[in-house]
Amino acid sequence: MAILQLIEPEVKDLGGFIARRSLPYPQRQMVGPFIFFDHLGPSVLPANKGIDVRPHPHINLATLTYLFDGAIMHRDSLGTVQEIQPGAVNWMTAGKGIAHSERSPDFDRHNEVTIHGIQTWIALPVEYEEIDPWFIHYTADIIPTWEENGAVIKLIAGDAFGHISPVKVFSPILYLDVMLSANAHFTVPNGYSERAVYSVTEGLSINDERIEPYRLAILEPGSQVNVSATAAARCIVIGGEPLGQRYKWWNFVSSRPERIEQAKAEWRDKRFANVLDETEFIPLPEVVTEANPL
Repeated sequence: MAILQLIEPEVKDLGGFIARRSLPYPQRQMVGPFIFFDHLGPSVLPANKGIDVRPHPHINLATLTYLFDGAIMHRDSLGTVQEIQPGAVNWMTAGKGIAHSERSPDFDRHNEVTIHGIQTWIALPVEYEEIDPWFIHYTADIIPTWEENGAVIKLIAGDAFGHISPVKVFSPILYLDVMLSANAHFTVPNGYSERAVYSVTEGLSINDERIEPYRLAILEPGSQVNVSATAAARCIVIGGEPLGQRYKWWNFVSSRPERIEQAKAEWRDKRFANVLDETEFIPLPEVVTEANPL
């Protein structure tokens, strides 16, 4: 068996916008450094309705936003204003603390648009948890892309198949976006201790075992894994090396629970820097709650 565990995500309807959360899961908190995995949409947003995730904080992690369809405008407390389009990568290192918002661009608010993508959080090695925050946008044209055996493979982060992504990372990581035509196949790289395949669409099989759409298949370490498609299909592959236990509360992740308590106090007391052009913010929850989807 190549599949160690098959995770069915928790589905959240955020007022017509669907988010499917596979990580963290009660029986599986992380895959390598990936501690949070949200599949956003596909959701059709009518004209005059957009995404509005108000400013909220993060510490001791990095976020990676990747879209299949639509656009999102990122603003943060560093002064960054950056729209992300399909195929591009937004990487935000929270380090010792950052706040950001994610909203629909003004143009999209006046038109019917489809939003579809993946949002992940990536834990930082302990020695990098308290670095200064920073943000980098990588355009779609510099993401390594190639075709083999009928599969178009994009290397979002890490290295695989002799290619290296330009996205700066802090620990060994694997992140692939793979689009397969009918009868296409590819082999999941085997150089990482922990790996998983997420089925964005139907039509996928792992070592000839059919996988329903919207499932995160945790792979057995060291196993030879072949992903194939009976029809046009898409999947995401993530992996990397484990970093040890991480604590999570709301939007805060850290190797130290006392650091989360400190961050809670800082956000409650408005000691995080302000997000450019924003007057709203998400208050600190009274009780433990789910993280924001973006």
